[in-house]
Amino acid sequence: MRIITGKYKGRRFDIPRTFKARPTTDFAKENIFNVLTQYIDFDDATALDLFAGTGSITLELLSRGCSRVVCVELDRDHHRFITDCLRKLDVRETCLPIRGDVFRFLKTCHQQFDFIFADPPYALPDLPQIPDLVLGRQLLKPDGIFVFEHGQQNDFSAHPHFVEHRQYGSVNFSIFR
Repeated sequence: MRIITGKYKGRRFDIPRTFKARPTTDFAKENIFNVLTQYIDFDDATALDLFAGTGSITLELLSRGCSRVVCVELDRDHHRFITDCLRKLDVRETCLPIRGDVFRFLKTCHQQFDFIFADPPYALPDLPQIPDLVLGRQLLKPDGIFVFEHGQQNDFSAHPHFVEHRQYGSVNFSIFR
């Protein structure tokens, strides 16, 4: 796993082979972040990374200048890996890694964010409800952006907050505002 740009550009972290999580590919991550620069300035932004997996997006957000990142991951080993990466970069004071269920977190979170990213398992039965859960809880600041990574079988273009869709190989991103 590699950080694409920013303060920690080029830093690599070896993901254990036993991990079930599939990090967003460098190709897809680089392209979606290029698109996002027209929507948001990451300097001093607050961000939320749901279904953080390996922490690839969390680390990218910190490298790009986010002042605060909250990441939520249920798996114990993945959470430990993220925490270790944060320690190696010495950014533990700007990131809060939460080990817990995303759906429970969404029900209790009262903070607003400039940017929210969600990358649930593509086979998750509740995947189609996630945009409504995130946007319905008003977790986004008024000019905030929500990026939802999903499989090609999902189409969110009819959602009232939908802005655009991007596809990079088998990786699909829906952007909401």
